[in-house]
Amino acid sequence: MKSLSFMLSVVLMSLSTMAFAQSDAQKSSVAPVPSEAQKSFTTLKSLAGEWEGPVTVPEMPEMSGGKPMHLSLRVTSRGHVLVHEMQEAGTPLDATKYDHPVTMLYVDGDQLTLVHYCDAGNRPRMTGKMSPDGKTVEFELKDISGSTDYHMHHSVFTFIDANHHTEDWTFMMQDKPIHAHFDLHKTN
Repeated sequence: MKSLSFMLSVVLMSLSTMAFAQSDAQKSSVAPVPSEAQKSFTTLKSLAGEWEGPVTVPEMPEMSGGKPMHLSLRVTSRGHVLVHEMQEAGTPLDATKYDHPVTMLYVDGDQLTLVHYCDAGNRPRMTGKMSPDGKTVEFELKDISGSTDYHMHHSVFTFIDANHHTEDWTFMMQDKPIHAHFDLHKTN
């Protein structure tokens, strides 16, 4: 009888150990909930592709309505970075003659981050948040490397549909804001 009691105890302990092990395995296989920054970044990555459209600059009407802008957005670094490149449509990639700013978007810790490598020779860093309705991601200036006389200060990406989005960029010219509105349609 003692051996039956001993065997029963061993079997029950084995079963409880297996149950705890399975419970721990199930806990570790559950994917973590993405942060707000990661959700915003995933939404921005959906813009990957080629885009074109007109730019409107209310403070400088002579810059509005000219050649459309061309934007290329591509995901790189195993999905951790979105590269945003802008140029006037139809111009060659010649940085000595034409503007060709590059912007990098990524998640840094719990923060959605944008670094704009500006033709003005500086690198403003902005942090962004998605609106509660999920239709816009807005970036505010956090800090800047290089001269602060002329720099990008603010940007907003607005999602219209899979083939249409807008971008609003605010450039500071010695404390005077210049707003540029891009109405972009996917070309591929």
